[in-house]
Order: sequence, then C-alpha cells, then structure tokens
Amino acid sequence: MNQPNYVAHIDSDCFYVSAERVRNPTLRGVPVGVLGNQGACVIAKSYEMKAAGVKTGTPIWDAIKICPDGVYVKRDFHWYEVISRKLLALLKTVSPLVEYYSIDEMFFDADQLCAIFGKTLEKSMEALQQKVKDEIGIPVSIGIAHTKTLAKLGSDTAKPFGCKLMDGDRRAILRDIPAGELCGVGRRSEKKLIENGIVTCWDFVQADRLFIRNLLTIKGEALWYELNGEAVQPIVTSRPPHKAIARGGSVGRQTTDRDRLNGFVVRNSERLIDALDYHQVHSRLIVLSLEYNGEIGWCRRVSLAEPTAAFKEIVGASKFLMRHAPIPARVSHMHVIAEKLSYRKTVQRSLFSSPKDERLDKIKWYVNRKIGRFSVRSGDTLVLDDVYADEANEYDICDIYGKMCF
Repeated sequence: MNQPNYVAHIDSDCFYVSAERVRNPTLRGVPVGVLGNQGACVIAKSYEMKAAGVKTGTPIWDAIKICPDGVYVKRDFHWYEVISRKLLALLKTVSPLVEYYSIDEMFFDADQLCAIFGKTLEKSMEALQQKVKDEIGIPVSIGIAHTKTLAKLGSDTAKPFGCKLMDGDRRAILRDIPAGELCGVGRRSEKKLIENGIVTCWDFVQADRLFIRNLLTIKGEALWYELNGEAVQPIVTSRPPHKAIARGGSVGRQTTDRDRLNGFVVRNSERLIDALDYHQVHSRLIVLSLEYNGEIGWCRRVSLAEPTAAFKEIVGASKFLMRHAPIPARVSHMHVIAEKLSYRKTVQRSLFSSPKDERLDKIKWYVNRKIGRFSVRSGDTLVLDDVYADEANEYDICDIYGKMCF
C-alpha cells in the first residue's frame, strides 16, 4: 500500500500502572509502582509516584522510603499483553495499517480518521483517545504528523492524555525538544550530537544531511529526512525476521556470586532456546553480555560447531563464556544472545548431530507445555529457587511476540 499522508503514534500513559488500574480500580488516584525482576526495583510508576520522587529503576527499599504511601505491585505481563492486544485490535478497526511497535506504543495510518469520526483531524484524535479510554480503560496520548518520527515526538510532548497534530511551523515545534528525545538516539549518539553543537531537534534539522549520516550512520540520516517531513520509515504491519534474539535482564540484587550467576546464565539460555523454538531458527553464535553496577562492562562470543538450538550446545556455550567472565564488581544485568540465525528448514545437519539429545529436548518441551513453563529445568538453576518460586518471573516482556522491539 502507498505511504499514508498522515501517520499517527499512540502511546499508552503509564501503561503497566494503567493496566493494573483496569482490573483494580482502587489503585486510581494513588501512587503506584510496578516492580520488575525479583521485585528488586520499580520498572514503572504512576504520575503520583513520580511526583513523590520515585524514578524508574529505583530499588524497592529506596522507593518505600521516598514514597511510603505508595502501593507496589509485581509485574504481570500476561495481563499487560491482554490489554496491549485489545488496543491493537481496536486500532485495526479504524486503520488499514497498524504497526505493533511495542507493548504500549503503536503507529497507524491516520488518513481515514476524519471519515470514521466525522470530525476534523484534531477532533478525530480526541474521539479516538476517548474511545480507547471508554472501551479498554487506559489513557493514551496521540501524535499525528506526515512521518513516524514527528508523530512520535507529538505523542511524547502531548503527555499525559493529550493529542498533538505536528503541522505548521516546524521550528516552533522542534526548537524546544532535545535531540536526545528522538527514537533511535541513545546516550552515545546524543553525546556525539552535543559535541558538535546539535542540542535540539531543530539543530538536527538544520545540520547538513551528509554530516548527520557520517556521525550517526544511515539511521541518523533517516531521522534527518523524517524530521524534515519526508517519510522514509514505512508503517510495518508484521515483524521482519530477527537478526539476533536475546534473553536476560536484571539479576535482581547485584551479586558477585558465581554459582548464582551461573544459574542465571542457564535460566536465560533456556528462555533463549524457547524463543529459538518459537521462531524455528538455529543459531551459530552465542554472546554473553554482563553489566556491572548498571554499566556495560564485558561481552564475549563463541561460535558453535553447527547451527543449532539444542540445549546441550546452547547452554554449554553460555556456561563456557560465564566461566571466563571477569567479576571485578557486582553484576547487575546479564544477556545471552543468539546471532547468525538461520531457518531450520534451510540448515544442512551434520552427520555427528545427536538424535538422542534432540529427543530429550522434545520431551522437555512437551512436558513444560503440558505442566507449566520451567517444570523441567536444569539443575544449575536450583540456586535460583527464589526466582522460580515467584510466578511474576514466569512470563516476561520478551515473551510477547510480534512486537517490533523487545
């Protein structure tokens, strides 16, 4: 289909908290914090809790001191997926093109909104916003523009529960928005921009296109075009094949305990194998990344003898990397990543592949789907009984398939 004239970006306000309030209305109007892995820190907070001084990533023991009147709940991605897919289904009734960008953000073709609601574009945005509030129960902010990048900036600057049409004088719109707010501009890229005098989005627009390309590669160049009103990023209605698949995240309380870290590397490897099975791909390269005190500190990779998703090979490679990982400080985050992916139907198997190992993997897969995820798991993870005993850790955001990110 042709690129729409207007692209909309819809962003759920305080999504995890809003989803919790849908099933528990008593949480409305009170400070609410949603806790992440092992309940160690706040991964989402209501505006009331934000006003009290709690930030995303604040450890729970600090959050309680900052906001003692707050209500702290464990995350529940099963429920958040239900609400997310309801929003996705609703948008598909008002748009021929919808991109499932993330659990709480979506892009869609806005060209039909006026015809559907019988109002101006601005009033149609508000009508859609209210329709979402009435039918799903969550507040959203909406931005509409001629490009995805501008539309997302619109919803970002309209929060909370606002709508913004990014038409008119681009300088007036972009001059007060930091370039670091652009989707795709991380901390390193923002630092490069600032070092070259590019502080705001308007500075970004005014910069030479080829200079931006040299500084931030073709991804930065695409942002330059989009900010200048030229759409180069289409609405993608189905996720393209993965170039890499990762599983991991916080390890809860930071630790130097190698036994516990080994348990996490095996846990993340088993979750990674689940994803490889879902996508029906094999991997030829395993990467282990560790963060110390929240900062990336160590990353190594190992090649596998052949493309595989077998437990023995994937876990063996991950444990090998963990044995050689330095622990100069407490580990806060860990990721196990599968790269060099190939579809299983296209892989020529080795004569030395073990049918016995494959049969054991299939039995494990079958039992876990019948009885419950992780019912059968490696003995290496016994040191993480506290993690497996908590149902909140059974299903994570990366287990929600079909999104463009995570």
